[in-house]
Amino acid sequence: MEERQLLDSASGQTDATRERILDAADALIQRLGIHGVTIAALARRSSLSRPTIYRSWSDADDVVRSALLRRVSRILEGFPEPATTRSRLVDDVLRFTTVFRKDAVYARLLDDEPEAFTRYTLQRVGSSQRLILQWLGAAIDAAQRDGSVRRGDSAHMAVMLLLIAQSAVLSHATVAELIDDAAWERELRAAIDGLLRP
Repeated sequence: MEERQLLDSASGQTDATRERILDAADALIQRLGIHGVTIAALARRSSLSRPTIYRSWSDADDVVRSALLRRVSRILEGFPEPATTRSRLVDDVLRFTTVFRKDAVYARLLDDEPEAFTRYTLQRVGSSQRLILQWLGAAIDAAQRDGSVRRGDSAHMAVMLLLIAQSAVLSHATVAELIDDAAWERELRAAIDGLLRP
């Protein structure tokens, strides 16, 4: 599976080396944006050689994707148990969007490089989205068994839920003059609840 491959892409290196490279990518994105992430910059920032980086990643784009996947994975670690009811699922999705929007790297992309955010998260279903979809699908399955989520293909419902949440997060700054944060959250909650309600 793609996300597992990315997470394990540095299997030839020590975890510490891999973490140094991904930490360097995080720092470069926060300071310079996606375009500041080059193999040369990663080597300088991590105090490692270019061949060390190339041993696990084919180019800077691969490193960025691994760094973004690691950040999503860490956010999801804050949700150790899948929701088992519609109410908890809606709460978790809203909390995920809040944490996601406040994440230092993703906030930088959303605020300053929405085109890069779009390229890495919306133009194709990548490893980060697949990880989120697995999380959503497990919760939808559990809440369907509970009877609080409508019947249907949980994978399809997870995709639509992801689309709603992604679109809301990406458009948040665009509509900030039209809707305050409290109203934005209330309407997003209603949209998610409406999608799932029996």
